Amino acid sequence: MPTTAFDVYERLAKHFGKQHWWPGETKFEIIVGAVLTQNTAWSNVELAIENLRDASALKFSAMHQLSSDELSELIRPAGYYNLKAKRLRNLLQFIDEEYDGAIDDMFSVGMMTLREQLLGVNGIGPETADSILLYAGEQPTFVVDAYTARMVKRHEWVDEEADYYAIKDYFESQLNSDTQLFNEYHALIVQLGKSFCKPKPVCQECPLCDLLPESSELRPDER
Repeated sequence: MPTTAFDVYERLAKHFGKQHWWPGETKFEIIVGAVLTQNTAWSNVELAIENLRDASALKFSAMHQLSSDELSELIRPAGYYNLKAKRLRNLLQFIDEEYDGAIDDMFSVGMMTLREQLLGVNGIGPETADSILLYAGEQPTFVVDAYTARMVKRHEWVDEEADYYAIKDYFESQLNSDTQLFNEYHALIVQLGKSFCKPKPVCQECPLCDLLPESSELRPDER
């Protein structure tokens, strides 16, 4: 019987246990974290978040009043701080102009409408938009990151050329549209990527090892 996306979820859940993502005390903090985590480790994001918290800048109105230089300095630990400050300011401007700074109002317009709006903000790509919707908005959209792409392509569940939306559809077409499921699944995939499905994989102990295609050079019995 072919392996389904839910079969994979159950294996990962059994192996790793509950992940309880996303770390963040407020919706706004999670939104900020989704931008800051682009191309950096979460440990660096935590340092930037702590700087913002110490500066009492983890509220929309307070951050919106910061200058570009002030914001850049506070988020410096997250890397690419000038670029990320610009992206954050673009997002803040969007929230201000479209929703008068009201985060709850923003999430009340409907997932697909808001997703298209977020993608229209300079610097907000599909992964960041979906992270904002799923983790801050608690709306059922599957987040695809580098870990996810690596896992599904190594197992040949999608074509090697599959893009973000093809991988997203692979999961959403097989799973119930459930926020908690999508949340937990993504967290489990991240844990898999950190523990086993690394750029240089550690397949022998991986809970998905036996699901590798017979032809894969990564199968331990064919090394």
